[in-house]
Amino acid sequence: MTKKAAKAPAKKASPKAAVAAPTKAASDAGKIGKTQLVDLVADKTGLTKKQSEEAVVAALDIMVNAVKAGQSVGLPGLGTLSVRETAARTGVRPGTSEKIQIPAGKKVAFKVASTLKGDL
Repeated sequence: MTKKAAKAPAKKASPKAAVAAPTKAASDAGKIGKTQLVDLVADKTGLTKKQSEEAVVAALDIMVNAVKAGQSVGLPGLGTLSVRETAARTGVRPGTSEKIQIPAGKKVAFKVASTLKGDL
């Protein structure tokens, strides 16, 4: 610890800071990150966290490489990731209202499984 840090007065927590601090319940309702996914896989399968991380990373790598190759990836109960072609089109630049040509390309699409859609 530096001398300067030791002399700094403690800051009072503002009421807004207390509200913004994430709680366990709030993190469950929000986004699940890779580390939370690894923890959930470890808990559900009985694997170690290191083994679970290797499994999650391997599965994600396989899915990403398949989508990059133009293949569809079906995830039972969740949905399907696929690559869709986009047509060339004319667009308008927002700042100047100038017409621009947008080239054809590809995008990743996700179609939710009907079972999941019905349960939402």
